Amino acid sequence: MIALLLLLGAGDPPDLTIDDAIAARAGGPVAARSSDEEFLRRVTLDLAGTIPTPDEVRAFVAKPDRRALVDRLLAAPAYARRMEELFTVILLERRGGSTVPDAEWRAWLRSRFAEDAPWDAVVRDMLSADGRDPATRPATKFFLDGRTDPHQMTRDVGRLFLGRDLLCAQCHDHPHIKDWKQSEYMGLYAYLGQSKPHKDAKTTLLMEAPLTKKVEFSSVFRPDAKKETAPVVRGRPPVELPEKPEWAVAPVRNGLPGVPKLRLRERLAHDLATAEHPQFVRTTVNRVWFTLMGRGLVHPLDMDHPKNPPSHPELLDALSRRFAAGGLRLKGLVREIVLSEAYQRSSRLPGSNVAPESYRVALPRPLLAEQLARSLMAAADVRPAPGSGKFNLKDYLNGKGAPPTAEQDLLELFAAVFGNAPGEPETEFSPSTTHALFLMNDRLVLAWLKPLAERGPSVEEIYLRVLSRRPSDVERREADAFLAKHPKGAADLAWALVASAEFRLNH
Repeated sequence: MIALLLLLGAGDPPDLTIDDAIAARAGGPVAARSSDEEFLRRVTLDLAGTIPTPDEVRAFVAKPDRRALVDRLLAAPAYARRMEELFTVILLERRGGSTVPDAEWRAWLRSRFAEDAPWDAVVRDMLSADGRDPATRPATKFFLDGRTDPHQMTRDVGRLFLGRDLLCAQCHDHPHIKDWKQSEYMGLYAYLGQSKPHKDAKTTLLMEAPLTKKVEFSSVFRPDAKKETAPVVRGRPPVELPEKPEWAVAPVRNGLPGVPKLRLRERLAHDLATAEHPQFVRTTVNRVWFTLMGRGLVHPLDMDHPKNPPSHPELLDALSRRFAAGGLRLKGLVREIVLSEAYQRSSRLPGSNVAPESYRVALPRPLLAEQLARSLMAAADVRPAPGSGKFNLKDYLNGKGAPPTAEQDLLELFAAVFGNAPGEPETEFSPSTTHALFLMNDRLVLAWLKPLAERGPSVEEIYLRVLSRRPSDVERREADAFLAKHPKGAADLAWALVASAEFRLNH
């Protein structure tokens, strides 16, 4: 409770709004409000994971109620799907693995977003689940597929949930960030060092051995100076360890290991994933802000320390207070951000030398592979079969196999082409020749766009379908001239727009 009172401290106005905070530090003119078409595309990509249809563009421009649009998107099933796809990339970082089937993880996480479950409850399941309870077994994918090494687990928990990449503190105090100590890293490691996968006849569990002694460690620079720590999360009291092993479920000879009374990952979940831990709340808010605004208030996201203060500290504190007071439910936080004027600004610069951390202009953001796939299917009016089919990704990328037709196979293909390598956070836009060549030459993309020529759509229809806006007068004249010379060139026009930066970015 004391930590929560500190989080709700009296130093800043409790009603500090996003726009007041941004205006106070803007340092120059801000961009104009986005057009209705620009806003519709931006918020639909953010909350539904795809672009709007031409009919949706026409309907919204005719009656541009932005607040009603946001509420409708937040209530739609596509919101839960979008958040599941987004947080799967954030949390798993495209690490492969089949210990827990992808479909089980997706269904579990999507259901949690559909009910707007408190974020701390979702994270507690991921940190504490061992796989014995069918209700939370999908959550074990966070650890079991890609990060069963306790040191990898420690680093990722610190990065993702506390905004602190403590890798350099594994072997010694950080040489440049005095706030990041080896004792903090080892205190977090002590919760996780006893966890190991255990295979039984039916499944793989993540079991723990009991811990009865503090974890010893020493700096590589002073190996003889031994230190020790109990499991402890920064800002929380250390865990009191039992003097001897105590079991809730006794080990079985030649069978399952036992379950200690003190389950350290369960205790980690209790100590870390809570509204009473300011750093957990702050990190969650910062990551959601980054997703919607293109840059974290603390940036980079996993470098939260005194030498890298927030661009708007009062705003980060105010958003954290409101997020905690709202029960750590993400919908309220998302709604507040997307209804702010800062989110609704145009992406056209209000002048030169606009610092991105000022938020004076909407920052262009790359589409995740999943957003790009769904947007391309929407533009081409492709409706894939549900689930997965018989698709061989390796053969297709080598030009041999048949293209995918099922939804999950299509998402797998786009993730392979446009996603980062496993374990690499997708926080920066890194366009490549491979990306461009795929959009320009891939037989699946060309096959999707080819039927446009047969339907003979107008220039306006093509622009609405691909870019979610009407063409400018200059664009219309040039496109009309092109189609007059090439009556079946609608697919080529659509292809050119699909390959453009305007389509690849949320702006």
